[in-house]
Amino acid sequence: MTSRPSQVLIEEPGAHRVEDHTPREPAPGEALVAVHAVGICGSDREVYQGNRPEGYVRYPLTPGHEWSGTVRAVGAGVPAALVGRKVVGEGFRNCQVCDRCHAGETTLCSAGYEETGFTQPGAMAATLTLPARLLHPLPDDADLTAAALLEPAACIAAAALKAAARPGERVAVVGTGTLGMFAVQFLRSVSPAELLVVGTRDDREALSRRFGATDFRLRDRELPDDFDVVIETAGSASAARTAAALLRRGGRLVLTGIPAPGADGLDPTDLVVRQLEVHTVFGAPPDAWAHAVRVFGAGLLDPLPLVTHELPLTGFPQAIELVGAGDPKVGKVLLRP
Repeated sequence: MTSRPSQVLIEEPGAHRVEDHTPREPAPGEALVAVHAVGICGSDREVYQGNRPEGYVRYPLTPGHEWSGTVRAVGAGVPAALVGRKVVGEGFRNCQVCDRCHAGETTLCSAGYEETGFTQPGAMAATLTLPARLLHPLPDDADLTAAALLEPAACIAAAALKAAARPGERVAVVGTGTLGMFAVQFLRSVSPAELLVVGTRDDREALSRRFGATDFRLRDRELPDDFDVVIETAGSASAARTAAALLRRGGRLVLTGIPAPGADGLDPTDLVVRQLEVHTVFGAPPDAWAHAVRVFGAGLLDPLPLVTHELPLTGFPQAIELVGAGDPKVGKVLLRP
């Protein structure tokens, strides 16, 4: 007897169930995707625990914003050639008509926040129905398990585009989690003269060097101060200060982490006197998604070594525990509908 399709439903903070799932037929402009794998990240843990800021989650909710799958059906107005394609998809449900959307800054849409897996049904289900315009087709031979990590990769692609590192520059990454390892790979692809990784765990040195780092140092050791580009991914105020201190005068800094509210920030005097160029990233706009998919398709991005656990949807509670345990042996956790 075959099992029935299922989905995770978080009814309210701390309360969830795995229930039967009925696919929603795509309306005009939509596509129905059979989900292959969905990643768990810290924001999913926030949704489950009730720690996500007000306005950025809507219960009851099927979570899941990092995913990959195959298009099974499309609604009116969507090219039929999309059926059967392997895809990933953007999460932000932007309006496409406000000034920020017209400028290509869709993650800053002024029509209000809506995102797959937070305010709209997510991918911890057998299928996901969403606007087809959000989909990014993958090569036919793409590994869908690896592709499930392209959402965090797209966020770092946005950082890489803003950093605009050039061949021969000295570049660095602060942070050694999933985002940090993606930053290493994106920066390695532009052929830097040096690629330094700075972290708090020496057990990440081997993986950092595997992805292209030429040097690895712990944050509590003496660090250089003459790098051209630094991408910060650790999500703490101290990491941001470390990242800024690594730069030469006139260097370029991209911050992607979100510290806890009330954290002390960078010293504005230091920023001005050293004339640092500072960029920030919140989510991934379409150009960053396209860049991530292109780099992945070219074989320059290898997400698979970051995956340490794959569980069925019924393993959702275990997955949440793994993500929050702080165990250095836990990397990316995937659920497989």
